[in-house]
Amino acid sequence: MPDSDILQPIKDKDGIIDLKKALEERYLSYALSTITQRALPDVRDGLKPVHRRILHAMRLLKLDPSQAYKKSARIIGDVIGKFHPHGEQSVYDALVRLAQDFAVRYPLVDGQGNFGNIDGDSAAAMRYTESRMTEVAARLMEGINEDAVDFKDTYDGEDSEPLVVPANFPNLLANGSSGIAVGMATSIPPHNVAEICDAALYLIHHPNASIAEIMKFIPGPDFPTGGIIVEDKTSIRQAYESGRGGFRLRARWHVEDVGRGLYQIVVTEIPYGVQKAKLIEKIADLLLNKKLPLLKDIRDESTEHVRLVLEPKSRAVEAKILMESLFKLSDLETRIPLNLNVLDMGKVPKLMNLREAIGAWLQHRREVLLRRSNFRMRQIEHRLELLGGYLIAYLNIDEVIRIIREEDDPKGELIKNFSLSEVQAEAVLNMRLRSLRKLEEFEIRKENEALLIEQKQLNALLNSSKKQWGVISSEIEKLKADFSKNSDLGKRRTSFAIAPAANIVDLETAMIEKEPITIILSQKGWIRAIKGHNIDVNAQSFKAGDNLLMALKCETTDKILFFSTGGKFYTLGADKLPGGRGHGEPLRIMFDIDEGHDIINMFAYKAGQERLLASDIGNGFIVCEDALIANTKKGKQVLNLSGTAEAKICVPAIGDHIAVIGQNRKMLIFPISQLPKMNRAKGVRLQKYKNGFISDAKIFNIEEGLSWIDSSGRTYIRKKEELYEWMGERAQAGRQPPTGFPKNNKFIG
Repeated sequence: MPDSDILQPIKDKDGIIDLKKALEERYLSYALSTITQRALPDVRDGLKPVHRRILHAMRLLKLDPSQAYKKSARIIGDVIGKFHPHGEQSVYDALVRLAQDFAVRYPLVDGQGNFGNIDGDSAAAMRYTESRMTEVAARLMEGINEDAVDFKDTYDGEDSEPLVVPANFPNLLANGSSGIAVGMATSIPPHNVAEICDAALYLIHHPNASIAEIMKFIPGPDFPTGGIIVEDKTSIRQAYESGRGGFRLRARWHVEDVGRGLYQIVVTEIPYGVQKAKLIEKIADLLLNKKLPLLKDIRDESTEHVRLVLEPKSRAVEAKILMESLFKLSDLETRIPLNLNVLDMGKVPKLMNLREAIGAWLQHRREVLLRRSNFRMRQIEHRLELLGGYLIAYLNIDEVIRIIREEDDPKGELIKNFSLSEVQAEAVLNMRLRSLRKLEEFEIRKENEALLIEQKQLNALLNSSKKQWGVISSEIEKLKADFSKNSDLGKRRTSFAIAPAANIVDLETAMIEKEPITIILSQKGWIRAIKGHNIDVNAQSFKAGDNLLMALKCETTDKILFFSTGGKFYTLGADKLPGGRGHGEPLRIMFDIDEGHDIINMFAYKAGQERLLASDIGNGFIVCEDALIANTKKGKQVLNLSGTAEAKICVPAIGDHIAVIGQNRKMLIFPISQLPKMNRAKGVRLQKYKNGFISDAKIFNIEEGLSWIDSSGRTYIRKKEELYEWMGERAQAGRQPPTGFPKNNKFIG
């Protein structure tokens, strides 16, 4: 078999092919073909080759907006037979998308029949649907017969196709584009045409305008399915400046009152590119898996307009928190990427910013204007040449008739006698007898004068950049008027808002089904959570040699804080605790608790709540529980310790005075204002001891008095006036406690 010519450059003198070089060349050719012929749109018309060929085939079939529809199969047949030799289904899918008003902001195909829907249902077969161009497509093709663009031969050389269309419509930004090539991709969201026109007009007069100035006219994308953009302006500006970025897009929703204090949430617009059926299916799965405890049910009540009804679990559920949880877990919020990677002049891939993209379209419109004007000039020159010949013939009509009747070579004689060109002589010979009327002469003279005026105007246009931009501005003004924001097609559908700052704790809580539980912690550090609050904790079984250390009643939505003798706090969600079957699991596999340290307290986190922390040597301070949250298994050091000191006290700081009692059985009461509030510290001395350590501490309101419970469960209260002998200043020694205080020196005996 003879070697292919393409292999010659990579052969050595012995005819051996270098496989590495061959693969590199083939892959490079494939990559370039994919980039330029399939994935990336042309910056000038915003079309990929397949879309351009579809519109060109429809134009040849005379499927203008005012003409009758034709079967889509007829169009696809012409496209793949003449211009695009690829699979018919892929070409039909491209045509279908151009007709879907939920996929394309300004549809290019006017479809009749089933072209799919927002649920994700596919279109009917091409033999059942009919198509024609829309007004937008007609604008894209406007002037294509007037030498406005270059053509190239088709794949088989039997026909020609446009390299780019005239594009009297900013299709790249208006309809956007997406595609994946080899090593690069593009993703351009749709925008509002009226806004693009305003920006283009401003850019004509201010070529060096900044992106911030352009954003006064184009604040962001405008999606066909509406929605709300919650990206901040700074991020949008940075995306437009670099050509890369993204936009957070949320569904539009509102609350409907259904009476008796109940409400429901109605979603009327879903994010661009999201299939409604799959969205509902995903939310239903989350419901079944108990990932949305605040949501009771979801219903689809859509007609031609989207209407998704979300029913909350109860009237107490806050709508904002419910929606924030849905935005986080479902496609009710998506991120639309921006990657303005396009073909510059149809050849070179280039990442452009917003100004460059609009500028490239304007330059293309100027090139089209110049080419169409030159084409018209050639037509005028040709017509003036013919009219000149006609006028000479009218002035010498008798001689012209004689030459035609009597001469053997009338064409040559006409050229010789009247100095006519071959074109003029041929036109005179082809004149009809009815054109010899006197009225026809007047019409020719009138047409000649009009053409001379038009020729002068075109010459002025071609020689003046200012006039050229004036014409382009007029075209853009008309485009803006036709697609104004007051029209159904032109009005902005996507609005802007700032995402509400939902409380992170509330949002995380919304993901968990709220249930009452009782947490059991044993002396050896085994933990479990039993459903319900009516639990007899003393009847629970433990491993041999182990007993109850403490129990806590809380909810599955709570965060549980654990305090160790090492002064560290550890955090764990109550929903992540092991169940009540068996003896639970050891805390040490959940946290990295230092060797020799034990858990001495656990409690449910309350935002803003303050606590007193103290070491066994009597140093302490006040800290807010917000500063106790640990984000890692290693915990968070809050109480600093030195030597052999250990953490001892962790009690709520609710009140205005603190009562401290030591192992020496002396009590001191002083104002809590004497203790500092810090996030991490060693603390200050609470009470002075000669021997021993602190036993217990309690913070209380002095007006309510100091209370304690003895070992028999009896409650004792000493009123304010009965506590004066124990009142003092921080770090004093104190006095013996009141009569009846528990022998174990604890406020709860």
